[in-house]
Amino acid sequence: MSRGVEWEIDPTLDRVRDLVDLLGEPQRAYPVIHVAGTNGKTSTARLIEALLRERGLRTGLYTSPEMTTLRERIAIDGEPISEERFAETYADVQPYVELIDAKHGVRLSFFEVLTAMAFAAFADAPVDVAVVEVGMGGSWDATNVADGTVAVVTPIGLDHTAYLGETVEEIAGEKAGIIKPGSVAVLAQQPVAAAEVLLRRAAEVGAAVVREGIEYGVTGRDVAVGGQMLDVRGLRGAYEEIFLPLFGEHHAGNAATALAAVEAFAGGAQTAGTAGLEAATRIAPGEDFTGGGEGQLDPALVRSGFAKSASPGRLEVVRTGPTVILDAAHNPAGMAATVATITESFSFTRLVGVFAAAADKDVAGVLDQLEPVLAELVVTRNSSVRSLPPEELYEQAEQIFGPDRVHLSERLDDAIDRAIGLAEETGEYQGAGVLITGSVVTVGDARTLLRVADDR
Repeated sequence: MSRGVEWEIDPTLDRVRDLVDLLGEPQRAYPVIHVAGTNGKTSTARLIEALLRERGLRTGLYTSPEMTTLRERIAIDGEPISEERFAETYADVQPYVELIDAKHGVRLSFFEVLTAMAFAAFADAPVDVAVVEVGMGGSWDATNVADGTVAVVTPIGLDHTAYLGETVEEIAGEKAGIIKPGSVAVLAQQPVAAAEVLLRRAAEVGAAVVREGIEYGVTGRDVAVGGQMLDVRGLRGAYEEIFLPLFGEHHAGNAATALAAVEAFAGGAQTAGTAGLEAATRIAPGEDFTGGGEGQLDPALVRSGFAKSASPGRLEVVRTGPTVILDAAHNPAGMAATVATITESFSFTRLVGVFAAAADKDVAGVLDQLEPVLAELVVTRNSSVRSLPPEELYEQAEQIFGPDRVHLSERLDDAIDRAIGLAEETGEYQGAGVLITGSVVTVGDARTLLRVADDR
């Protein structure tokens, strides 16, 4: 952690590439599915991993940021690596880290070291396939020393503009960097400007392209208890009556994109060599999955994999009476999806928000999206040094909600208690709700305070 904040990009891969070279290029020991995008990339990565694991593959999953423990960023077979293994992996790479520090005269960053640790841990396991989420951007992200057999790009919007560019086109250009020669690019629904950039990159490097809404997509969707029922058109056939224990149209799109990514991997894994092909087609011992057309994933396997999936902190219901929901939306597009889902999937008569966000975010844009569904809002801070001071947050919220609907609490625990009290004021116990949102850190802190069991 002393190696600097991970959200600042130094546009070079030289240091991390030298590091993984010294480590024996562990990122080439297994095929990689690389995931970038502005919104939905963590959920999509988790859904991809769930489907691959259901196929009987040993999986590695690298995501960021963490909500409760740094170890959750590096998961093997769906579980964060142990404290002992985390420490051992760090000890294994540390001598090489020091060599690279000395060579370049600039220390490797926290995220560069952690990324190398993930690649090394996956090679040591060993895994059959790794699902790797970009930290920020794509071209200059430390994860981009890996060449993904499949490159997934979730919806792109404006975020991290100080580092990635101030337009959708500029941001798309950064994220397009994960699309490599000979790969399959799986593109979720995109703004036209972003789609043009991504398609241009794919054409330049000779990557195949599959697009949500054209080659694949959701064909039917109904709200269900605890989630939704989906019909999905995949790359090689239809998958019907899929229960997804996640709420919202955006999660339906994430599931369709995850399914297309796994189909693309299963159909094109020969680019990763014989081991990759064998891994892509393996089925778990003892599993009796049958059915599906030629080249199609078994529909029963898909249903089973998605039914077991989870995405903590993404419209996650953690309590009832009143209902408490945690959601990590932190930019206007993400919050718009959250608001649409709350309107569709929940019947609150009174919803109170708890909000803490990073100072470098478009806080006013996020609050604009949130205002129509909240009766009142409690603003506070989270545990990050980047957290916007509550007094400044209050000033922005007051302009949008009006002074009578905004309350200030210096501590998140007090803010949660106050919001629960405000939600219950009307006496409509069954219709009362609390939404805790604004940041992954806010959600992670709330999970700890509320003692939510970690079921990842």
